[in-house]
Order: sequence, then C-alpha cells, then structure tokens
Amino acid sequence: MQLSFLGPLFDRSGPWATVYFDPGQNDESGAKRRELSVREVCRTLEEQGADTAVTKAVGEALTGTAAAEYPAGRALFATGGEVVLSHRLSRAPQGQIVCWAPLPRLSPLLELSGQDPVCLVAYIDRTGADFELRGAAGPKDAGKVEGRQWPIHRTSTSDWSERHFQLKVENTWEHNAGEIAEALATAYEQSGAELVVLVGDPRERPAVHERLPAAIREVTVETEHGGRAAGSDSPALEEAIEHARRECAGRRVEGALDRFRAGRVGTDRPTDAVEGVPAVVEAAREHRIDTLLLRPDGPDLGRETWVGAEPDQVAVRRNDAHTLGAGDPISVRADDALLRSAAVTGADVLIIPLPDDEPSLSDDADREAAAGADGTAGTADTPNTMNTAVPAGGIGALLRWTY
Repeated sequence: MQLSFLGPLFDRSGPWATVYFDPGQNDESGAKRRELSVREVCRTLEEQGADTAVTKAVGEALTGTAAAEYPAGRALFATGGEVVLSHRLSRAPQGQIVCWAPLPRLSPLLELSGQDPVCLVAYIDRTGADFELRGAAGPKDAGKVEGRQWPIHRTSTSDWSERHFQLKVENTWEHNAGEIAEALATAYEQSGAELVVLVGDPRERPAVHERLPAAIREVTVETEHGGRAAGSDSPALEEAIEHARRECAGRRVEGALDRFRAGRVGTDRPTDAVEGVPAVVEAAREHRIDTLLLRPDGPDLGRETWVGAEPDQVAVRRNDAHTLGAGDPISVRADDALLRSAAVTGADVLIIPLPDDEPSLSDDADREAAAGADGTAGTADTPNTMNTAVPAGGIGALLRWTY
C-alpha cells in the first residue's frame, strides 16, 4: 500500500487524536448506540489529555457518521482543533480504537483498510469504454473513451449485397477496440493501478485485451459479469473485482516475502532485507526503505522509539535521537515512527498475514517460544517458525539498495 494519501498528517506537528469508529447498524437502536459511542470516544480522548477543541471536532465529525455511508467504519485523525483526515474502512474495528499521541496511530488503518491493490476497471462496449479506479478510498472516475459510433450494428439479412456493410461494422469494432486499448494503457500508467479488470461486451472485451501492451496484459483479467450500460452492476461483478484484487495482493505479499527471505543477513548475496526495530530504524534514517513489512500482532510494533520533527530523526535510544539534531525527542511507538518515515519517503507498506497454520504471537507464551535461547528474537540462522515466515518482532524492510 502506498501512503501518499496520508500526506496531510505529516504537515503538522501534533499531538494527534486518532479514532477508529464503527457506526453500527443503520436503524433506530443503532442511532442511539452510535450517540453513546461518540460520547465514550470524546470522554476517552479527554482522559488521555486531548484539548477541548480537538475533542469537539472529533465529536461533531462522528455525530455525522452515517452507517450507510461508512458501513464498515471510519478512521479520523485530528489536531489543532480540526479533523485533518477522514478515511473509510473496509473492515469494522473490533471495538472502538481511541488514541491521543504525538504521532497518528496508523497500523490499524492499514489492517482495517485492506491492502488490496488499486484496480482500474474498464466498462467496455463496442462504441467505447468508461474507466473507474477501485482503491481503499472507494470507486473513483478515471475517464472515458469514445470510438466511432457508426456503423455499429449488423443487419439481420444475409443477402450478398449487405456483406460490405457487415465488413464495415466489424472494422468499426476493431478500430474501437484499438482506441479503447490505447486509452486504457494511458489511464493505467497515469493512475498508478496494479491491476486491470475488463468488464462488458463479450466480443469487444477480448479484442481490447489482446491489443494491450504486454506488460499490462500480464496484470489484466476479464469478467463476464456486468457491462457498460447503466444498471448493469451486480453483486457478482463486485465480487469478481474484489476477488481479482485479493489475488493480486496475495501474489504481491508472497513475492515480497520471497525477496525478504532471500535477502536476509547470512545469505550469500548482498543484504537487501533487514528485520527488527534497530535495523529498520537505521534504514529509515538513511531513506533506504523500499517496502516496510509489518505483521499486525508483531510484539515489537509497540516498542519504544524516539523521534524528532523530521521523519528521518528516529532512533531506538533517546541519546541517539539527540545526536540526529532532534532537539527534544519524544517517545512514540516503533510502528508509528516507521510508518511516518515510509509515508514521507514514498516507501510501500505491506501487512504480512500469518499463515493459517502459524500460531499467533499475541501472548507471552507464544513470544517466548518464538524467541531465541537467550530470550531475544531469533536470527536468520534460527529455524523457528517466526523466522521462516515473517520478520523478527513483526517489523522488517526491503531496501532500495544493498549494503
């Protein structure tokens, strides 16, 4: 997931109110529960030290949170008496998450927004196509293309005198397929999408597909559900699009983990992967993180780090932060510090899910089992489950250049 949409959060110094809010059911009883939940959020912020202006801004924003508009919930980030960013969630939080801290609390956002890639959907017919982006923020118009409008329809007669007209119709279809493919390729490059889904006319769809550049063909899938005409959306189409996005995300995570395992210290190749808070913090200071890897229940995500005003002013120890020119450094969670750095330096972020057969490291017994004999996180030479599947402590990074 690219974090450029979080840019407004790092133009201000904070502290920040972070709220992950589930509006509940869209009925009369749900409205009452929602009102009580908003009061509880505001009370929690006050108890944690939030000022009155921020608490009021959050309360007013949440009061206007409609269940129909945010069915899975909403994330709010506020400072200086105003809500700076509001984001729609893909999955409801397990209970409200409320935090008043020096930096925005971002890890739950990545987990609850999902990391399915941005998808460019092309709704195609024989006259043109409409383009739509599907991402974490919901559907977004991405333009359209119109080809030749005549002749489009074949005649019903098979008389020999009509054959030249039928040929003209087919030429129009072929011409329009080429124009759609060209416009689609341009939209793909400009949008930053990772996946293309072709929807619509069963003849024109494959004709467009085969005319796309080879690199785009490799990330393009077709679905027989839906079409360009108004009212042709369906649950089957939505499921097909989301299935394609999930599969693409799975391949991306698998590829990142393969690269991570191959690049760990101790292999024969130059190191282009690091793990554990100290090593990843060092990479963040040097702007070397290409992809930040986080496991949501990793034991080190909440580890204390020290930061200054700049994203590269991050250290494991307070004295080290002073040497970076951080002035009066503040204590923050490791994941918050590293996500700020990743967002500002243009790094990607991947949430690493645990395999179904892998034990969770959410309690002390599991953490001890995953640690080395001396009680520290195992190294690459330690063949424990944690090391073979995910970064030590739940935090790792793929680097932009090797040591």
